[in-house]
Amino acid sequence: MAENYKGQDICERTRAYSLRIIKLFRVIEQDEVGRVIGKQLLRAGTSIGANVAEAQSGQSNPDFVHKINLALKEARESEYWLRLIVDAELVSVDRMTPILNETEEITKILFTIIQKSKRS
Repeated sequence: MAENYKGQDICERTRAYSLRIIKLFRVIEQDEVGRVIGKQLLRAGTSIGANVAEAQSGQSNPDFVHKINLALKEARESEYWLRLIVDAELVSVDRMTPILNETEEITKILFTIIQKSKRS
């Protein structure tokens, strides 16, 4: 059921995204604010891939859609924390732009998977 997007399986793409989130967390955890925000981002950002992976074993189409919806929810939350990191000037917007763009793309892909799955 996984969607192949531009030659890269969404499972692999969200796993790679999780690794980027982990690396970002290591950069921002240097003070109390960074640790608090970073832990929120770490939880949300890494759970996207976990939910996508779990969806692959969905017992039914509605179960698959539910788990992809959870991944979408976590992607949107991740975007919130990423934007907050930029607004709080924990990391420059230039450094954050690539991961913000990837978050937006993953969100769009997950939304598309949900829409296609609901139709089938």
